[in-house]
Amino acid sequence: MTLSSIARPLLRPLGLLYGGVMLLRRELYRSGVLRSRKLPGAVISVGNLTVGGTGKTPMVLWIAERLAAEGHRPAILTRGYAGLGQSDSGERTPDEVALLRRRLDGRAQFGVGKDRYAAGVGLARDGADWFILDDGFQHLALLRDADVVLLDATDPFGGGGILPAGRMREPRSALARADVVVITRTSHAPALEVVVRRFTQAPIFYAQARLDAVLRASAIAAAVPESEWRKAKYFAFCGIGNPLAFFDDLREWGFSVVGRRTFADHHRYSPAEMQRLDAAAVAAGADALVCTEKDAFNLDSATTALPIYACRIELTLNDEDDFWGAVKAAIGRNQLRTQA
Repeated sequence: MTLSSIARPLLRPLGLLYGGVMLLRRELYRSGVLRSRKLPGAVISVGNLTVGGTGKTPMVLWIAERLAAEGHRPAILTRGYAGLGQSDSGERTPDEVALLRRRLDGRAQFGVGKDRYAAGVGLARDGADWFILDDGFQHLALLRDADVVLLDATDPFGGGGILPAGRMREPRSALARADVVVITRTSHAPALEVVVRRFTQAPIFYAQARLDAVLRASAIAAAVPESEWRKAKYFAFCGIGNPLAFFDDLREWGFSVVGRRTFADHHRYSPAEMQRLDAAAVAAGADALVCTEKDAFNLDSATTALPIYACRIELTLNDEDDFWGAVKAAIGRNQLRTQA
């Protein structure tokens, strides 16, 4: 019996209490006792029910790229991990923001901080006309025009328990607020659709992570030729919300993995940790270390004997035009309701 299996029943009452608080909070906003504020532009929230990765960052990137391609000036509003960062001029940039900035290359503005309304108002003055609320499903203080909710098919409800007994931030009934549901890491999940349909009639779409490039972590813009990275053996490591999904992706993409190690989400790697990872990789017979693109922004500059590669992924939607049409339709409906 594992420690988690022993602890979970003991933590379940706390989970019920936390879930009750979240339900009460949701009702206070719904009834108007607590008020949500509206930004001067359309707001698309990208979020989920659980703590940890479901593909939110690739989805935020996809939406920002789509808006930019349509001629809009999108702004991404994010708290940043542990509230790190103040603005584009902040000294310590959260890893996900650093990744998005590099990928978008000036096609989006960023507001980083706890008060996302204030950040959005400031960016609107600079010309932003659409806002993407990163990890925003529980951020009810800001009105949104479309709620896109992601579910990871490999672990859609975080083991079933609400924090701290599991990884769920809210009960499943919160899906009733979703305007669009995206099931990630699969192209077909009929059993999960049945569960989702108990709580919402929102349209359901599917998305998968596709390997876009393998990069040298020391020069994140430099892609490694496939003929080079295919023949190597790797020691994989990551500090993300769902590490097992990354390891599964590596296998799916054809990486030969001879060892692996996990760290907490957003982990910043110290020089000593890099040296230990390097030693473990050498002992396992690896030719290189491999991590996610997000991890590459958290690596220390310590020298390692083996090269470190990072995987850049793209989100591939099965029906991207229909998905975008569903988001736009939700925006139209909700804006009419707000104006009524």
